[in-house]
Amino acid sequence: MASQQLDSRVPDERIPGRLIGAIVATGSLAFIGILTETVMTVLFPQLMREFHVDTATVQWITTIYLLTVAATMPVSSFLKRRFRLRTIFIAAVVLALTGSVIMIFASAFPMLIVARIIQGVGSGVATPLMMNIILEQSPRSKIGRLMGVGSLVITVAPAIGPTVGGAVTTVLPWRAIFVIAIPLMLIAAFVGLMCIEQKSPTEAAYLDPLQLTAIVVALVGMVLGLNQAGVAVSAAVSGQPVGASGVIAVASFVIGLASLIAFVWLSHRAFSPLLRLGILKDRVVLLHLVAYLIMPIVSIGFGYVITNVAQLSLGTNAFLAGALVLPGALIGAVCAPLGGWLYDRFGAVRPVLVPFGIAILGPALLFAFSMHLTPALLAGFYFIFGFFFALGNSNVMTSALSSIPHEFAPDGNAIFNTALQFGGAAGTALFSTILAVAQAGHGSEGSPEFMHATAVGGSWVFATMTVICVLGWVSLAVAFRIRAARHR
Repeated sequence: MASQQLDSRVPDERIPGRLIGAIVATGSLAFIGILTETVMTVLFPQLMREFHVDTATVQWITTIYLLTVAATMPVSSFLKRRFRLRTIFIAAVVLALTGSVIMIFASAFPMLIVARIIQGVGSGVATPLMMNIILEQSPRSKIGRLMGVGSLVITVAPAIGPTVGGAVTTVLPWRAIFVIAIPLMLIAAFVGLMCIEQKSPTEAAYLDPLQLTAIVVALVGMVLGLNQAGVAVSAAVSGQPVGASGVIAVASFVIGLASLIAFVWLSHRAFSPLLRLGILKDRVVLLHLVAYLIMPIVSIGFGYVITNVAQLSLGTNAFLAGALVLPGALIGAVCAPLGGWLYDRFGAVRPVLVPFGIAILGPALLFAFSMHLTPALLAGFYFIFGFFFALGNSNVMTSALSSIPHEFAPDGNAIFNTALQFGGAAGTALFSTILAVAQAGHGSEGSPEFMHATAVGGSWVFATMTVICVLGWVSLAVAFRIRAARHR
């Protein structure tokens, strides 16, 4: 804790204009990439009709994107060491533009899948690049608020995705989303080329193909396993054969875990590891990572849960359901940088534990009122969570990385961003499965029995969210206690 207090006494420093431009450029690119991830979920019915595919097939639009992002992010530490920042940025822009152009002109479903893979690589490169620039180039007295801006990009984009998708597609064809995105990407590219500066020399880093294969297979296996486990459980409780989804889920988990173990073993033996996992030997960093892994299960899963409970239990239309998430998401846009300012001013402990402690009230109140919810209560209780979660979450990775040597920051950035992505994928899979279990055997969609069953499923989800939030808070409290003991 003493180190945090010392940081808060660093003289106030000016943020260079070119650094602001670099953060805006990389942040805009990352924001657009993450936004399209959740926008696509609103488009599923249209895509199913246009390309003549079923629900199980169309969900691969999102699943393949998540798999690609998860597989790309661990490479960001190597890219940062090996290539110039501007080169990495140009590659991310080219990938994002290429994917969007394919989405606009795609005439067959496999072309959409190819486009989403390309976009996933671009997003997996752009998001860690933004964080690396902030960590490397920010004045020490401003790093908290600038990391808050970075956190804003990661947390707000998925939250407002359903609302943006619903609004645009009510007046324009779905491809217009990607038409609109292209000029925004070009503007970001221009700003980035003007503002991104190289502050540290590159290294002759080596990319071990065995390590790369192991971590890619591990992450793809676990994300795919989570996704297919949800599909299998939903099929089982509705009386349908589990079939291939169950086999894929089990096989993916086994292969993923085995590959993760292999990656850890290879990393310990390697002269130039892809990710320097030694930073996780520090219990403070590890406990921060636990919180950063499990809290996005709630924050990203909320977007799915609220829109589905609103439509299937309360009977709202799709646009209103998406709009219920908007107030809590927008307040996050204001509070993430504010939370960073509090970190710069007071250190990590109070600006993390106090907001996270209050944020637990959101899912707790939703659980308490789960059988008597209205759209206003849904939006209001989510607002409580969104407000205080945004205040605290932007500081978790900042606090963790303050405990490791500066040269290992790119590795920490890659590990934490990968955990965030994995947690988000886990949240949607977990909560969709819980709702499906509650709904199974309770009539058809729109019937009173089905609506009641969805409300019951919602109560189970909100109880699970509350438990996850408490576990995250406890992990951070223990981490801060250990850190304080070291500096006595």
